[in-house]
Amino acid sequence: MTMKTFSFISIILILGSFTGCAFQNKSQNYPISLSWKVLKERDLNTGEQLSEIRIKNNGKQFLPSNGWTIYFNAADPKNTDNDSLKIKIEQVNGDYFKMSPKQNFQGLRAGEFLKIRVSTRVFKKQTDSPDGFYIVFDKNPSHPFLIGAEVEGVRNNEQEMRLANKVYRQNQLINPADNNNLSPIFPTPSSLKKNKEVFSLDERVKIVTDSSFKNEANYLADELEKVLGFVPSIATEAQNQSIILKKTSMAELEGYELSVRKNQIIISAGTNAGIFYGIQSLKILMPAASWRNAQKTVLIQGIEVKDSPRFPHRAFMMDVARNFQPKKEVLKTLDLLSLYKINVLHFHLTDDEGWRIAISGLPELTTLGSKRGHDMQEGKSIYPSYGSGPYVDQSSGSGYYTREDFIEILKYANQRHISVIPEFESPGHARAAIKSMDLRYHRLMKEGKQTAAVEYLLRDLDDQSVYRSVQGWDDNVINPAMSSVYNFIQKIVDETSEMYKDAGAPLKTIHFGGDEVPKGVWENSPAVNKLLSNGEITSVDGLWRYYFTKLNKILKEKKLYLSGWEEVGEHNVTINGKSQMVLDPSFSDKNVHLDVWNNLSGNEDLAYKLANAGYKVVLTNVTNLYIDLAYNSSYQEPGQYWGGYVDVDKPFSFIPLNYYKNQKEDSRGEPLAPGHFDNMTRLSDGFKDNIVGMQATLWSEKITDVDKFEYLLLPKILGFAERCWAAIPEWAIEADEAKSKQLFDIAWSNFVTNLGKNELPRLDSYAGGFNYRIPSPGYIVENSKIKANVLYPGLTIRYTEDGTQPNVKSKIYSTEIPYKENIKMKVFNKEGRSSITELITGY
Repeated sequence: MTMKTFSFISIILILGSFTGCAFQNKSQNYPISLSWKVLKERDLNTGEQLSEIRIKNNGKQFLPSNGWTIYFNAADPKNTDNDSLKIKIEQVNGDYFKMSPKQNFQGLRAGEFLKIRVSTRVFKKQTDSPDGFYIVFDKNPSHPFLIGAEVEGVRNNEQEMRLANKVYRQNQLINPADNNNLSPIFPTPSSLKKNKEVFSLDERVKIVTDSSFKNEANYLADELEKVLGFVPSIATEAQNQSIILKKTSMAELEGYELSVRKNQIIISAGTNAGIFYGIQSLKILMPAASWRNAQKTVLIQGIEVKDSPRFPHRAFMMDVARNFQPKKEVLKTLDLLSLYKINVLHFHLTDDEGWRIAISGLPELTTLGSKRGHDMQEGKSIYPSYGSGPYVDQSSGSGYYTREDFIEILKYANQRHISVIPEFESPGHARAAIKSMDLRYHRLMKEGKQTAAVEYLLRDLDDQSVYRSVQGWDDNVINPAMSSVYNFIQKIVDETSEMYKDAGAPLKTIHFGGDEVPKGVWENSPAVNKLLSNGEITSVDGLWRYYFTKLNKILKEKKLYLSGWEEVGEHNVTINGKSQMVLDPSFSDKNVHLDVWNNLSGNEDLAYKLANAGYKVVLTNVTNLYIDLAYNSSYQEPGQYWGGYVDVDKPFSFIPLNYYKNQKEDSRGEPLAPGHFDNMTRLSDGFKDNIVGMQATLWSEKITDVDKFEYLLLPKILGFAERCWAAIPEWAIEADEAKSKQLFDIAWSNFVTNLGKNELPRLDSYAGGFNYRIPSPGYIVENSKIKANVLYPGLTIRYTEDGTQPNVKSKIYSTEIPYKENIKMKVFNKEGRSSITELITGY
């Protein structure tokens, strides 16, 4: 196997201004450069990756032998050999590390450099790289300096070529569909019949509405203004050249009928939501270019549609806690979700690394918990994470929504028939909240207000428990044995409810997390021991059920139901001396809704077990629906990969009620052995209604700007939209495997063609345009010829023959070309935007 290093620069991106500013002269860099080079991909003895760090003094001044510290974020780096006697690497907390000089370090003169070796968990992609380097001097601890850092990872070129070959063969299976075979409405409606009439959308158009659909009529008028350049008038009596919103007795809550004729468009439904989704289908019927500039006339194909969704819960989870997204992007995302009939925004507002919503009466949650920066006392900001760096206003590590912002988001979502489910992670993943309430405690204690100080405290101050979370934190878990925790929960619930009330938006549930609480937590807490001694719990593990029972009661008093991750429906037990999670029936009859993500080895059937036990389950399977996972294994391709790789085909091919049927790969992308699912629990017929829907999740650990967010979101969310709205496809229920595959190949070709011809061009301009992913080309070499292809029609492959980067003026690939070294290929859309990843011949 041949290897070649691939370099990229880790930089701190300046994304805009957020609340707060801890330092002055933020643009200054200290004249030190740091390189991090992988020497060995995997050590056979340790299983870890060996790297060399080189610290060079590029300045004119002597770098002293002591009195300074370099901080950064990385995946558990450790010194090797005796290098710790020169520069010692230590964990601060989480992914936050520091390196500082020790007794054998003599300092660096101008131009000198020092090399040390470290081992880390193996990183295969750019996503894993250490980042956010800065230096702080003891003499001026409040003035950090950024450090330019170059990271050289290991790029496996043979793997890259195998991937390109695999992509080529996959693309070959696609037979671009004729327009007549494509559904003109996406997601695919329940029934559709074209007619030969055409409606002319122009200056004559009027909107005629039933009085109960006034809000939807106003929304339609606003949308048509974007297309036609004027706001159509709204009337109550039928006229020619009208779009009519008609009230019917249709039973389906979100169902609608759409009829497009020469002189009228009629959208009929029994509910406001049904009318709204009929409007979205009408918008999809408009040519993709309609959203680019105002048109004098837009022709709409004649059609008769009857439609309703497969699942009532069609959710997208947006994580703004790990990295923040501005309000403008949230509103833009709501426009996208509503267009494709996704009706739930699961808003992940809090986590260890950030609290993103203002709560009246608890200002510390945002004055501290919403900011990341260099502050070792964590009095003005919490620690940097994921490379966010030292300055609180120069990265997406900081930011929050004011009360007014959140109410605006709720109103915007409600107008688009999207329910917003706020998530407040607990009891784990709660570090930002814990540190904020610690700050409140210390402030009030200094003021002599002891009773007020402990009112919302989230940890036992005398707790000596030792633990470490999956993400490396040792202080991120709320202590449910304390009454002040429930004061805090009640406060959050009350204030959240008030914001929904002020927005006029419905609130049915609040999500309180429940995932990834580490071993060792609460074991040496006096508050927990008190509960044990008075018999309120019989073991530390019993604290889990104790917490969610009390939390559920708080929500029920507000007429809300509890949502959480799958662990809410499980509990920890010891079997044969080993700790493991088993199903807990405690909440199975209490309308508790669980997002079940874990279908990895040993847990493939967990969602079905929970549904069979009586829980309401939202399928959130990591292997198909975690869209923060990278599109593929290419070193250049951004995204996580711990749960496998997810391209648009994974959500599209998902079979919700029998996902074993076409689950072909494990989390590493390796083929599953025949019979892998034979002994797995199946979903019982009597409990199928407990699968209330599906959810696509987009975690944001490495999503540091809007473009990265949209890149991972699209086009994956389109495969998800099809699967949770459209009726059960024939290929999903066909028993004959060969026939099922044949039907799937046809459906997949139609879907890909539709995206390439219609939806991706629409997304170039809809809602201001989106930075959707343009796929890299696939290629093979046969008979000294390069054959290349691309997934979607409408995209262009361009190439160079001298090793330079292809651009919009480079040669267009149209047929096979002679093989030679240093050919580079990229894919371009009509806007001139290109794929991130490239193909290079002759490594």
